[in-house]
Amino acid sequence: MSFCRLTAAAILLLGPSAAWSQSSPTLDKVKATGVVAIGTREASIPFNYLDDKNQQAGLSWEIALKVVDALRSRLNMPDLRVNPVNVTPQTRIPLVANGTLDLECSSTTNNTERQRQVSFSNTFFVVGSRLLVRKDSGIRDWPDVAGKNVVVSAGTTAERILRKLSSDNNWQVNVVLAKDISENFLMVETGRAVAAMQDDVILFSNIARARNPALWQVVGAPQQREAYACMSRKDDAVFKAMVDGIIADLMRSGGYEALYTKYFLKPIAVKGGITVNLPLSDDMTALIRDPNDRPYQ
Repeated sequence: MSFCRLTAAAILLLGPSAAWSQSSPTLDKVKATGVVAIGTREASIPFNYLDDKNQQAGLSWEIALKVVDALRSRLNMPDLRVNPVNVTPQTRIPLVANGTLDLECSSTTNNTERQRQVSFSNTFFVVGSRLLVRKDSGIRDWPDVAGKNVVVSAGTTAERILRKLSSDNNWQVNVVLAKDISENFLMVETGRAVAAMQDDVILFSNIARARNPALWQVVGAPQQREAYACMSRKDDAVFKAMVDGIIADLMRSGGYEALYTKYFLKPIAVKGGITVNLPLSDDMTALIRDPNDRPYQ
């Protein structure tokens, strides 16, 4: 375990008063500027997205707002402003690493490689990479995409996984890069790719907002489990401990399951009302019982 994680754990054990007596670059910046900069996404449904009223919404966006509420309370800054900064998979990590963003909660995977640049909170979602295809495509599993165009969002862990799968198995997949989740689905919807690879929950949300959801299905065994978490500055143990505590409290209090129901099992305000319809997985049930910040890779 790293020094930063040891420190964060110790701070949580000592309690809130001890945590807030420690130095924190994030808290110092927020106190000095009166603003907290939070990364936002336009189409990371149902985690962080713009709804039909062009308002930011989503499960992870609500987690971010709970962090803002905690900052307002603990810093005695009721007028603390939120500066939403739109990010993409390519820009989100650099903007946290260089201090432009104080927090980013969307659909970002925590792994050991990324931990060299930023800190990750407790996990709030567990996913696996799969394929979205037309039901009449003939594609049922990963070997079926050999020699074909497969689209993946640039700068994601899914891109790295797809390239490795193709190379290791000599599938000669033509990897097509999309700038974001919406373009990812558009590529396969318009026939420029036979399959879209992405985290399974994102694929299910794409099907839910497709013009004709009945045409589409998610196939292929999950290639690896991944842990979604919020990002913040590296080596700011105080701020990380605060975000960890908020997520853990949500899970232990039942608040997280209420958010899950709101965004995964009920209609959300996208395209007049869509439902992702993804029940809690066994991995998610285990995470709620034991909140933690462990990556899978």
